[in-house]
Amino acid sequence: MKYRLLTPQEQEIFDEDFKYFLITHGVKNEEWLEMNQSDPKKATELVALFSDAVLDIVYKKVKFIEFRSKSSCLVFYCKEEEMELISINSKSDQLDLSTPESIHHALSNHAEHLTVFKSNKKYNVVRESEIHQMLEQGCFNSSQDFWDALTLLIPSK
Repeated sequence: MKYRLLTPQEQEIFDEDFKYFLITHGVKNEEWLEMNQSDPKKATELVALFSDAVLDIVYKKVKFIEFRSKSSCLVFYCKEEEMELISINSKSDQLDLSTPESIHHALSNHAEHLTVFKSNKKYNVVRESEIHQMLEQGCFNSSQDFWDALTLLIPSK
């Protein structure tokens, strides 16, 4: 398995796609029902193959992800060949960087208590695998609007 199994909620969303997936792999509905009973390992392997295919498509579309905590905000722009980072870290226990509003407040009113930097790096592994790892470690989807807003607030060096 390349990534992970889809959750039951995700599987429900892709139910029709899964039916087409089974058909393209020569598995009819009756055979699928039988396989679940008689060979659950093979059924799980098909679900794993489908999960990887879906997640690969999803990860190819990811452009921005972020990680936030009380003391830091990391926003990543996932380009084709490299990843750009905007990192904001608090030097004060009094500041909270866990929401967009609190980040804006800290940048606008308490910049002296922040360390901010931009960097970029090549992917350590295949782009989609690295995005998967980061999402598994607590990152979540972000937006170009948030990236653009931070880019405007943070002066380039």
